Amino acid sequence: MTFRPDCVADFIQIFDGSKDKIRAFPGCCGLKLLQTSDKPHQLSTYSLWESEEALNAYRHSPLFAATWAKTKALFSDKPIAFSTSVIRDLNGN
Repeated sequence: MTFRPDCVADFIQIFDGSKDKIRAFPGCCGLKLLQTSDKPHQLSTYSLWESEEALNAYRHSPLFAATWAKTKALFSDKPIAFSTSVIRDLNGN
C-alpha cells in the first residue's frame, strides 16, 4: 500500500488499534506489518490464514470494513492485494 507520506503514522496507528482483533479473528495464524526500506511510505500487511474460507470470513467482517474505510482514505496510489501459497518452506515448518 502506498500512503501519502504525511499519513504513514496515521496508518500505523490504525494498524496498532486493529492488530489484536485481527490476530484474534478465527483462522488467523499470523500477522506482520512490513515497510519498504527505501520508500517508508510503502507498507504491506502480511497475514497467514488457516484457509481461504477463514480469510474470506475476515474480508467480509465488520472489523475489516471499519479498518479498510479508515485506511483507504490515506492512500496516494491504488493498493494491490494478492494471496499466495507456500510451494517450498526452507524453515522446516
